[in-house]
Parts: sequence; C-alpha cells; structure tokens
Amino acid sequence: MAGYEEFVKKVYKLTGIDLSLYKEKQMKRRLESLISNKKFKSFDEYYNALINDRTLYEEFLDYITINVTEFFRNPNQWEILEKDLLPLIVRKGFRVWSAACSTGEEPYSIAMLLTKFIDLKDVTIIATDIDTRALEKAKRGVYSVEAVNKIPYPDYIKRFFRKIDDKYYQISEEIKKSVHFEKHDLLKDEYPKNIDLLICRNVLIYFNDVAKDKVYKKFYESLNDNGIFFVGSTEQIILPYRYNFEPVRTFFYRKLRS
Repeated sequence: MAGYEEFVKKVYKLTGIDLSLYKEKQMKRRLESLISNKKFKSFDEYYNALINDRTLYEEFLDYITINVTEFFRNPNQWEILEKDLLPLIVRKGFRVWSAACSTGEEPYSIAMLLTKFIDLKDVTIIATDIDTRALEKAKRGVYSVEAVNKIPYPDYIKRFFRKIDDKYYQISEEIKKSVHFEKHDLLKDEYPKNIDLLICRNVLIYFNDVAKDKVYKKFYESLNDNGIFFVGSTEQIILPYRYNFEPVRTFFYRKLRS
C-alpha cells in the first residue's frame, strides 16, 4: 500500500505523534491491516476519513498508542521487585514514574505493592501516557471483573477493590488518590526528575533505534543515582553500560552514579 511516508507527515501535523520514530516495517504493517479491516483502499483515503470522523480518529489514536496492559503483568517480575529491590530503595519521599501507563493498571499495581513498605502519603507516583482516553479511564479506576480477577494476590482484591456489579470493580480511594495521571509524549516532552523507580514496559520495542537511544538517555537523566529502571518482558537494553545503567536482575537496571 503506497503513500505511507506522506501519511506519517500528515499524522504528525494532525496529532503531534511522530510515527517516523516507530519501527517502520512494524508500524506500516499494523496500519495496513487496520486500513484494510476498515475497508479503505489507501493511506490517503483513510486519512481523509480520519479528519472528518471523530470516532474513527479516536479509534486510530487508540490503535497507534498500543494500549495493552494488566495488573501485575508478569507476576514473577513483580515478585523480584517486591522481595529483592524495593526493600533497598523505598524511603520517605520515594518517587515513582510509570511511563506509558495506558489505562492505569501498572501504576495502581505499584501503589498497592508499596503499601507493604510505606504509607502512600509519603510516596509520589506519577503516571503518564500520550493517550488522553486511556488516561481518563485510568482516573476513573473502574475495571472489569475479568481484569481484577487476574490479580495474583487475592488479599489485594479484597482490600483495594469494591465490586460495583457483576461486571465491574472500582479501585479504592486510597490507591486512586495516590497516583497522579498526566498526558506525556516520551518522544518530545520534558521528563519528570528525581525518580527512584521508573517503570516503562513493553513500549520501547515499538520505537526505532534512534528514538530508543534518545529515550534511554532521558530516562538516565530522570532517575536519581542508584534509581531502578523496570522494563518489560519483551525488552532488554543492549549494552546498558553505554547509557550508564547496570543490570541488577533480568528486566531491572540500576542507574550508575553520574
């Protein structure tokens, strides 16, 4: 399907999202599949429909921002965080950043886990994403029964969720008010500072090498000395020392002192 490069330029002007910083073959293939499923014949025809159909436009944004998440995704990694890393770094004034947080399951997971170590009033949890619709869902804190029942800690469900009806749970106010949600674009916005734990999982796999290099360097600047960077199960940093990170466990890296 021709016209991808022009489509990328138009999307950047329309949304501010630079698709050229994503892996081209992967993104192009995903978009061609989307356009075909929507019964459009070309990128140009699809773009013209996007600017005239708000629903189609919002569906497109959801699709390209790749909102796939769940509570305590890859539980064994959260267990390592709980048993081996958090006891060494949690302190009053502890600062967490959940980058590309999607619909909030990840930052709420870390908030629940931190209650084992510290009063949440002594913690700052920042959660960011580029997708405003995902952030609105995160702020509501309402999740399906299926999503909540996947949580590997039954006591968390009893303590931190209230069943609304047969389909949905509401997360507790204690957890909800501990997380500060903000819109943020990893590829162009300023990063939070003085972070002790940075969680960004299964997102950078979609970025090309230039974008990844830029993000890793900015993550380094965002973290405090000895801060921990928690990545996804499909990601590992190649040659982490060139970014002044050292591996401390699989999928966990520590910032070396600057």
